[in-house]
Amino acid sequence: MAAERRDALKIIGAISATCIFPFQADELYGQHEHVSGAKPQTYERKFFSEAEFAVLSMLVDEIIPATDTASASAAGVPAYIDYVATSNEPLGRLCRAGLDMLTKKKFVRMKPAGRHRFLRLLCDSAELAKKDGSDERFWIAVKNLTADGYYTSLVGMRDELGFKGGSVLAAYPTCETVPEH
Repeated sequence: MAAERRDALKIIGAISATCIFPFQADELYGQHEHVSGAKPQTYERKFFSEAEFAVLSMLVDEIIPATDTASASAAGVPAYIDYVATSNEPLGRLCRAGLDMLTKKKFVRMKPAGRHRFLRLLCDSAELAKKDGSDERFWIAVKNLTADGYYTSLVGMRDELGFKGGSVLAAYPTCETVPEH
């Protein structure tokens, strides 16, 4: 039954991503089981170089920074994106080109306010370009992958979303802000 529930969650969670990236949910979501008390494993990059991985880590932390919960890189999002890029050649090429663009713009050396301004311009450009330019497609892809990776990680699900996993509720909470619920 747990396997059926997990498969259903993968399908539901992959709907938005599969509209953008046409590959199977099993390839998109690196599903694994968390073992209580286990030591965290180190991830060995498969697609990105060390320098690209460092830029990617900084970028995903700009998208989901640390607050009272872990940042995107602390939740393992760069490893997740590396895994997805390994499994999908067109996406891998797009990510590599986007990371190269960020390196040429000296993204890593920018002060936090400069990085934020640069990404805001890229975000506005992506909205206007309707996903035509490669920089804009990269930005849209990395934002989606960051959200997917973060909110399917243990940190994102448990700490950020409050998912209790496998618990049975005596009653479902009601929505107090929308009258028809």
